[in-house]
Amino acid sequence: MLLTQGLREIYCERKMLFNLRSFFHIKKLTWNNKHLLRHFWRGPPSQMNVSLKGRDLLTLQNYTAEELKHLLWMASDLKQRIKHKGEYLPLMQGKALAMIFEKRSTRTRLSAETGFALLGGHPSFLTTQDIHLGTNESLTDTARVLSSMTNAILARVYKHNDLDLMTKEATIPVINGLSNLYHPLQILADYLTLQEHYGGLNGLTITWIGDGNNVLHSIMTSAAKLGMHLRIATPKGFEPDLRITKITEQYSKEYGTKLLLTTDPLEAANGANVLVTDTWISMGQEEEKERRLKAFRGYQITMQTVKFAAPNWTFLHCLPRKPEEVDDEVFYSPRSLVFQEAENRKWTIMAVMVSLLTDYSPQLQKPTF
Repeated sequence: MLLTQGLREIYCERKMLFNLRSFFHIKKLTWNNKHLLRHFWRGPPSQMNVSLKGRDLLTLQNYTAEELKHLLWMASDLKQRIKHKGEYLPLMQGKALAMIFEKRSTRTRLSAETGFALLGGHPSFLTTQDIHLGTNESLTDTARVLSSMTNAILARVYKHNDLDLMTKEATIPVINGLSNLYHPLQILADYLTLQEHYGGLNGLTITWIGDGNNVLHSIMTSAAKLGMHLRIATPKGFEPDLRITKITEQYSKEYGTKLLLTTDPLEAANGANVLVTDTWISMGQEEEKERRLKAFRGYQITMQTVKFAAPNWTFLHCLPRKPEEVDDEVFYSPRSLVFQEAENRKWTIMAVMVSLLTDYSPQLQKPTF
């Protein structure tokens, strides 16, 4: 009996010790799970130094250097986690995106639709034939209605003023999918592509050879903030908007970068790391085709052009491309990054949507810009 009693006491003591250890083990697991969940959705607190939630994205001019870097960091993070690691990040779960398209699109539409859906959200594609915009319903009324049913508006329009009005009337973030003045989503993709290729952006020289259009305007209002020099060649009469040129000159002085505006493509190409061009005839300019083709003679980027560039030159084009803008030898060369650039439209537009609609912070180590 004494032996049995002693064994019982030892058993009870061990059971209490086991239960105590189990209790602390469970508490530790619970804390770890909460920590991991917080880490998944929000990231390390030390990285949450930039918050873009609730902002609009109409032009990169309205974004600081650190905010631009944050968007590129976010894009790298999402690409790494989703594409390369195969993770599922339902950051847009329960959210809807209204996509207004006055102009045709391949990359903007596909990147926004697939990207938003990949994050667990619901994109709705709306053309002027699908909704009453501009016919039986004003832009003001449309913006208010969409604000009550969706979480963000992505609009690809002709007139930039329409976007300005939309942001005043909408109570949700508005994203510029393209306007006559700016194409910010395209340039974010360009910068991500260059970041991946060169390992950094600071100190690069970008040369633009072509029309003074919306794509160029977005480069002009952002390149200096990231430490990049800019050389621009446009035919006489096709220069970038004078107001944007003045802003670019101011940025160049503020950030200590170099800026050149010329009509000579070879002068602009001198020492360039990156050669960029775009269509000479945008949608809505078809009636100007003959005049424009005549004005842009000598502006085609060829292997003769790249002889003036830096030894590590690369080529970018936002697509669709026409042969008169760049010849096949350059466009399909190993130095051409156009298809990597096209894919990165998806990751950068996802980064914009996540940044404007959530508190998520990147988990990937911040790149050196």
